[in-house]
Amino acid sequence: MFEKYTRIVIEELKLKFQQGNAIIKIILINVGVYLLFALMGVILYLFNRGGIQSSWIEYLMLPSSLSKFILQPWSLISYMFLHEGFMHLLFNMLWLYWMGNLFQQYLGNSKTFQAYFLGGIFGGLIYMLAYNIFPAFSNMVDSSRALGASAGVLSVVVATATLLPEYQVVLFLLGPVRLKYIALFSVLLDLISIPNGNAGGHIAHLGGAAFGYLFIKIIYSKSNFANQLDAFFNAIGNLFVAKPKLKIHHKANNSKMRVDNGNAKPSQQEIDQILEKISKNGYESLSKKEKEILFKASKD
Repeated sequence: MFEKYTRIVIEELKLKFQQGNAIIKIILINVGVYLLFALMGVILYLFNRGGIQSSWIEYLMLPSSLSKFILQPWSLISYMFLHEGFMHLLFNMLWLYWMGNLFQQYLGNSKTFQAYFLGGIFGGLIYMLAYNIFPAFSNMVDSSRALGASAGVLSVVVATATLLPEYQVVLFLLGPVRLKYIALFSVLLDLISIPNGNAGGHIAHLGGAAFGYLFIKIIYSKSNFANQLDAFFNAIGNLFVAKPKLKIHHKANNSKMRVDNGNAKPSQQEIDQILEKISKNGYESLSKKEKEILFKASKD
């Protein structure tokens, strides 16, 4: 009976992952990694092998020491899926869910993945750079390690606020607040918190925030770099998509007419114009056709 229910839960999670947008997938991966290490920790604890887990996690955390990083370069990715405890995970995932779904709605899955992963990578690099430059961290370089999704999450938060600065959300006790003020408060809080503990974490957050801002500016600049990022992430995504079996379709010789079924992919210029209109006048200013174009783009 237990095996049956376990199989059902696993199948439901697989379906949720396959059908979910970028934010849902990122959250599921983070939660899955947390549960995996939590369960592993229980088993190792029962057999007096708790130290093994700590050594494994160290190889997944991001070291500030460049000599150690060279030996574990994968940690620049893996560190953003590790969390110190349940509350650390919970706040990061709630923050990502609230702001990330708004970002995904306007810019789609590909750019959501880009904002999260590249923001996390940039935040990690800034963390290592700071610890190897500033004298305040000279005694901590060999022992300091970073973990957590916060840099990638803050990248998404600031990117959303840069994209939709005048968009308002209702906060408990505060009422409606514009996204630009929420992002600004988050950045300032991390900045003034650097001397008060967890300096590496706050610096990584600021790196992620900086990338989120630059990311939107790059998109609006119509630089070819944005298209290259899309191509790169689409290529990576295709590696994890099962290729359909080859099917042969017989086409009638007289069916030469091409029919437009309304599923044509909107151009980047159309999307940029719509996003600029949203930034100035809000989402409600869009026409029905413009909303349909944006909806199609979000599915890419």
